[in-house]
Amino acid sequence: MERYKGFYIEKPTGNNIFSYEERANKKIYVPELIEADLNAVVVGDEIVFNEIDEDVEIKAKGLKNIVKYNINNKDVYIFDNHNHAFYFWLKSLSKKSFNKGCKLVHVDQHKDMREPEDYDVDILDMDDVFRYTNEVLNVGNFIKPALKHNIFSEAIIIDSSYGFDLDIDGEYVLDIDLDIFSKDMDYIPYETKVSKIKDLIKNTKVITIASSPFFIEQEYAIKVLKELFNYDIIE
Repeated sequence: MERYKGFYIEKPTGNNIFSYEERANKKIYVPELIEADLNAVVVGDEIVFNEIDEDVEIKAKGLKNIVKYNINNKDVYIFDNHNHAFYFWLKSLSKKSFNKGCKLVHVDQHKDMREPEDYDVDILDMDDVFRYTNEVLNVGNFIKPALKHNIFSEAIIIDSSYGFDLDIDGEYVLDIDLDIFSKDMDYIPYETKVSKIKDLIKNTKVITIASSPFFIEQEYAIKVLKELFNYDIIE
């Protein structure tokens, strides 16, 4: 049963908690999951992240759909808000797409290592994982629960020039936030980032990718996404 069918979050939970009381808009959208190629990764019309920044209400539109993309026996999940990675890690683990306790390689402008409100989730029950992902977790606190429940043994965070020089060995799941290509990260050469991420893609079977509409312009994020997979060449 697929749980991601497209729905609104209207209560101050999950990603809808940010500046909830001060905002005019009180709901955000979580898109439907589809299986498709990268042509299906397009910007939608719905507000998926809403926050007040310097007294301005930002109504960020995200992806039209969450897209599951398969390439060379790799499962790639592409979504807007990064907390959805938690659900797709468990979905992949239930299919034995990776071994529990392997490493997580997290490529992101942000560490996303905040503490969640609680760690109360049954990781063997995908209905509960879905609830936890969308009602408790948000874009900044989804990694620590994965470590707490031993989904991963460690998180290797690549968010700096130092990180891009690391050599990663052993089994890992690759988690990418496309905001690593935001203007704030331009001090790391574009080609350095693309080359490293392409190498990381080669050596994993599960990849989760966030487009992070609050932190990077979405059309540009999609352009970078396609380059990471040599999409024009593949197609």
